[in-house]
Amino acid sequence: MLNMSKDLKILAAQLNPVVGDIKGNLALARQAYVEAREAGADLLVLSELFILGYPAEDLVLKPSAVELSMAAVELLGEETAGGPAVLIGSPWAADGKLHNACVLLQDGQIAGRYDKRELPNYGVFDEKRIFDPGTGEMPVFTFNGIRVGVAICEDIWFPRVPSALHEAGAEMLIVPNGSPWRRAVQTERHTTFSAWRKTGVPYLFVNQVGGQDELVFDGSSYAVDHDGTEHQLMGDFETGTALVTYDAKTHRFSSDAVATLTTGWEAEYRAAVLALGDYVNKNRFPGVVLGMSGGIDSALTAAMAVDALGAERVWCVMMPSKYTSSDSLDDAKACAKMLGCRYDIINIRPGVDALDEMLSEQFARTQPDTTEENIQSRLRAVTLMALSNKFGHMVVTTGNKSEMAVGYATLYGDMCGGYNALKDFYKTEVFELAKWRNTAIPRGALGPGGEVIPERIITKPPSAELREDQRDDDNLPPYEVLDDILRGLVDQEEDVDDIVARGHDATIVRRIEHLLYIAEYKRRQAPPGVKVGGKNFGRDRRYPITNRFRDD
Repeated sequence: MLNMSKDLKILAAQLNPVVGDIKGNLALARQAYVEAREAGADLLVLSELFILGYPAEDLVLKPSAVELSMAAVELLGEETAGGPAVLIGSPWAADGKLHNACVLLQDGQIAGRYDKRELPNYGVFDEKRIFDPGTGEMPVFTFNGIRVGVAICEDIWFPRVPSALHEAGAEMLIVPNGSPWRRAVQTERHTTFSAWRKTGVPYLFVNQVGGQDELVFDGSSYAVDHDGTEHQLMGDFETGTALVTYDAKTHRFSSDAVATLTTGWEAEYRAAVLALGDYVNKNRFPGVVLGMSGGIDSALTAAMAVDALGAERVWCVMMPSKYTSSDSLDDAKACAKMLGCRYDIINIRPGVDALDEMLSEQFARTQPDTTEENIQSRLRAVTLMALSNKFGHMVVTTGNKSEMAVGYATLYGDMCGGYNALKDFYKTEVFELAKWRNTAIPRGALGPGGEVIPERIITKPPSAELREDQRDDDNLPPYEVLDDILRGLVDQEEDVDDIVARGHDATIVRRIEHLLYIAEYKRRQAPPGVKVGGKNFGRDRRYPITNRFRDD
C-alpha cells in the first residue's frame, strides 16, 4: 500500500550565541548543522539574529557588522549542498533598508528570506529605531512538499502575520525567537497566541538561551499541534537540540525530546544565575569579588556567584569598621565557608581614621551624619576596586531593588561594581530566594547543596551597620509595606490614590514616591543587572532625572 503521508524532520537548536562574535556564532551553527545532518534532519532551525547575536542594539547600525554577518550566512549557505536546509537569523541589508531577517539556506545557496514585520518598540525593545519592517507578499517555503511559513518572535504576538501566512498557504509555522525571560513569560507565551491559534496552524517555537547584559533568555523551545496540543521539547536556561518531526497528514509534531520547565523561586534563581555567569564569562573575567557584610544581600549574591561560576572563582571580602557587629563577622565567615569560596578580612578602620584626619579642618564644628556613613561605604568600594584592578576579578555589587528605588545606596560606594545580580529583586524577594536556596540546589548549579546561608542572616533585622544600632526600618517602613508600595509605583505605574486605597498611609506613600524620583540620578549610574520582573530599572523604566512631578 502506498504511503501518502508527508513529514518534515527538523532539528531545533536552542543555543547561546554571543553578541558580536560572528565567527564564534558561525562555529556554533556549523556544529548544529553537523548534528542535523547526522540525525537525518531535513531542516536546521536557529534563533533570531543568531549570527550577530540578540539583541545587538546599535551594533546593527555599524555597516561592517551587518556585512560580516551576511557574509557568514552566505558562507554557511555554501555548505548546505547535499545536506539539510537551514533557517538562520541575521541582520540583512537590501535595497537601502535594514531588516531583522530569517534566511533560508538550501542546496548550497541562499534560497529565500523572511523579514520581521512586527517590530517591538516597548519595554526593553526598540527595534523600530534600528530595523525596517518587512513588506510585500508573505514568503512560504516548501520542504518535502510541505508549505512552511516563518514568523520571527514578535510576529506571533499579534494575529496579522500568522493569519497572512495561513492565507498564503502555510501549513505550519517556524518561529525563531530572541524572547527574553521574565516572571510571567511562560503564561504570556502559551496564552497570548490563542487569538490566531484558531486558524489551526501548528507552529515550532525555537528560542535562544543565555544572558546578555540586562536580559536573560530561557530557551524553553516547544511545538504546538493544530488542535493546541503542546510538546515541550527543551528545558529552560540550558542549551541543547531536539529532533522533531512534523506530520503534514495529521498536522502534529512528534519527538523523543521531552522536557519540563522550572517554576517559582527556582526559575527566578536560575535566571539570575545564568545571567550573572554569562556576563562574567562572555566578558572574560577570571572571577568575581564582592563585599561580604554578613547581611542577606551579600550572602545571596555570593551563593548565586558560586552557583554560576564555581567556588574557586568567587572571592568574598569582609571589610569591618568600628560599627560592624561580631554577629556580622561570624555570619559572613560562616556563609563563605558553607559556599567553599575564598574569604578575607580587610579592616577599613585605618582608612576611615585617615579620612577623618584629612577632613578635620573642613568638618570642624559639624556633627556626624550620612557623610561619615558614606565615607565607610566608599572606602569599601575603593578596597574592592583595588583588588579588582590588581587581580582581574569583576566587582559584583549586592544592592536590591528596594534600596535602589528609594536611593538607600551610596553612589561610588556599595553601588560600585560591574554587575548586580539582585538589581531587579525587591528585599522581600531576596529573603524568599535565600530561604529557597537553603532547601534546594538548582539544576546546573556549581555550588553545594544543603544550607548555604546561615539562618541568622535570614532572621536578623537588616542593617547597613554604618552607625551605632542602625536598622533599615529606622528610616523606612517595613519591607513588606515598602515593597508593596514600590510595586505599585514602579511595576504598575499606579497613582498614589490607588495605592492608598489598598490600605497604605498616604503620607508614607507620598514620601516613598518622592524618594523614588529623587534617586533617579543614582540609578542612571548603577551597574547592569538582569530583568526578572515586569519593569526593571534600566532598559524598562526610563524616567527623567530632572523631574518635579509629584502625584498630588
